[in-house]
Amino acid sequence: MVREIPLNEWMKNLGMDRLEKNIDRRSFLQGASKIAGLSLGLAIAQSVGGFEVNADPSFSDYPFTLGVASGDPMPDGVVLWTRLAPDPLNGGGMPPHSVPVKWELATDQNFRHIIQRGTELARPDLGHSIHVEVSGLKANAVYYYRFKCGNEISPVGKTKTLPPAGTSVSALNFAFVSCQQFEHGYYTAYQHLAKEDLDLVFHLGDYIYEYGPNEYVASTGNVRTHSGPEIKTINDYRNRYAQYRSDEHLRAAHAAFPWIVTWDDHEVENNYANVIPEKGQSVEEFIVRRAAAYQAYYEHMPLRKSTMPQGADMKIYRDFEYGNLASFFVLDTRQYRDDQANGDTSSPQTAESLDPKRTLMGTEQEHWLFKKLDQSKTGWNVLAQQIFFAQRNYGTATKPKYSMDSWDGYPAARQHVLDYAKSKQLNNMIVLTGDVHASWASNLTEDFNDRSSRIFGAEFVGTSITSGGNGADKRADTDKILGLNPHIKFFNDYRGYVRCRVTPERWQADYRVVPYVSATGADISTRASFVFEKDEQGLKQVSTTQVPLGLQLSTEVEEDRNKAHSRAHLKQLEKKGAKVPN
Repeated sequence: MVREIPLNEWMKNLGMDRLEKNIDRRSFLQGASKIAGLSLGLAIAQSVGGFEVNADPSFSDYPFTLGVASGDPMPDGVVLWTRLAPDPLNGGGMPPHSVPVKWELATDQNFRHIIQRGTELARPDLGHSIHVEVSGLKANAVYYYRFKCGNEISPVGKTKTLPPAGTSVSALNFAFVSCQQFEHGYYTAYQHLAKEDLDLVFHLGDYIYEYGPNEYVASTGNVRTHSGPEIKTINDYRNRYAQYRSDEHLRAAHAAFPWIVTWDDHEVENNYANVIPEKGQSVEEFIVRRAAAYQAYYEHMPLRKSTMPQGADMKIYRDFEYGNLASFFVLDTRQYRDDQANGDTSSPQTAESLDPKRTLMGTEQEHWLFKKLDQSKTGWNVLAQQIFFAQRNYGTATKPKYSMDSWDGYPAARQHVLDYAKSKQLNNMIVLTGDVHASWASNLTEDFNDRSSRIFGAEFVGTSITSGGNGADKRADTDKILGLNPHIKFFNDYRGYVRCRVTPERWQADYRVVPYVSATGADISTRASFVFEKDEQGLKQVSTTQVPLGLQLSTEVEEDRNKAHSRAHLKQLEKKGAKVPN
């Protein structure tokens, strides 16, 4: 008989039953990965082929409730995704055996010209999700796909492969999105996004939020409700993804384009850092939670099998080359970082935050990034990542305040990037960012404190899809922040996404916004458009408009977003009966 060993005993056996301030961090993290693999029962690695297969399934309801998706496109292939879930909010409603799912790929949406087909097993250990890695396709070509299981047929999805690496490309059209708190509003932005003429979509994190019902409340109120309490287990995370995918506009946006995705914090928990939780839980509990969250993320995203979690870890940073036009480096600024400095509060720089040993990407990922940049021969080098890169003081000139969760909290790590750009005399770096629930546009300079410093790139920060509620054209502190940070050229607080058109000579970013998300039916507007050219002259605003029906000026300030998360965390502690700090 095999004895089930409690998690705390695993911790003790691995020498991790207590954390000391002077613990060797590398040893701790290596042990953490072992724990997660053990505590999760090695659910993925040890279960391949270990389930009975039902070749003639019948379902209690339609199994393709979560829709279809494609992603991680290459010149010769793409990932096709779906998950069988006839009872999506209750674990999926599938029996505990594998089910064969047929797939078809065609050059027309009526499937008269099917060029590939096959069968993939939807396994219970992966939530009955499937990730079909199609290869042998024509480059820069549009395809249509669908799935069949039993007598049921999925919706049709549309996807597109990339141009061959190094070949001449005249233009790229894409959009990037982030932060879609289900309770805070309706996904009207996705309704409009699905109708755009795009080659692909980037999602930069906060695809789901972990909070229980009405714990995290938007300033304009919550209009929908999370199903179930704060999520912690694999079934919790599966149910939460299923609820978010219940939105028809999100499903439509997935079905319309291939997506390239990365996570931020809320796919696990607010502002976690590596294996360090937010507050109010043990590290060992959190490691198990993170492993469950990573597995659920893989199960619900169109990712390649090479990304499949290994214990507590999941390698998600990777790169994509779009002909000779652009190289995209998709980063992970959450899994490998040091803990936030200064108690993760808005603060000036301190000896702790300025410590040159502090890392945001981790040594391995940072080396990978610079090696890839060295090898890049494309016209644009793009960091698709999560958190605000440019320096952003939202205090005062004499008493500055910076976010310790952003690159401002890891200035030595950011300096490595600035030094690299300077050493290579780059003039073509673009940073794409989410996280902060507002639109910003910044020049990237070699020294943010020197107004005459050389401009080597631009950062486009996309607003949220819903997170934060309706928003406004400006906030109470907008003018002050722009005055303190002359490299930042634009701010807006409506919800939406950023649409980019890229040519060899110029990069145009259109800030597409809706005036409200607390009700359905809002129209989309291009609030402003900016162009960046490789002439070291910086961002140029080429269009602007007023957004009908939107609030022009709110009383909110930058700190309010952090306060809302703090209030949510206090609600969680109260529900647990924990001691609430004063």
